[in-house]
Amino acid sequence: MIRKLEEKDRQLYIEMAREFYHSDAVLHPVPDSHFEKTAAESLNGSRCAEIYILEYDSAPAGYALTARSFSQEAGGFVVWIEEIYIREPYRSKGLGREYFNYIEKEKDRDTVRIRLEVEEKNERAKSLYRQLGYEVLDYVQMIKDF
Repeated sequence: MIRKLEEKDRQLYIEMAREFYHSDAVLHPVPDSHFEKTAAESLNGSRCAEIYILEYDSAPAGYALTARSFSQEAGGFVVWIEEIYIREPYRSKGLGREYFNYIEKEKDRDTVRIRLEVEEKNERAKSLYRQLGYEVLDYVQMIKDF
């Protein structure tokens, strides 16, 4: 089951985000304060940060985080899948596919693209994304933190 984050899920989300950021799927950890800010933004109803809880047989199996932006290149709104994390015991049980089906079904009519990034060595995730029709976008991302 896929459902939006509720207040009762705040600590669960933070726990799973901490697990994700200490896994091989990311390049570096982030401070717990970032998880707190993201949970607050999502719980305030922001479309800039929407968190979903993924459940398997009523057990918390993972989470996903999306953001929304406008892209001139794409010609409309883009849903960014910022993160998707499935706990080890629940992997290969169809939750990833279920989440992607959910996002595509629930997207707004004005959404023209779904975009994500994946750590280059995460072959398992890349394989799933290719199977679902995602293509590599040949850009190098650059950032400047403040």
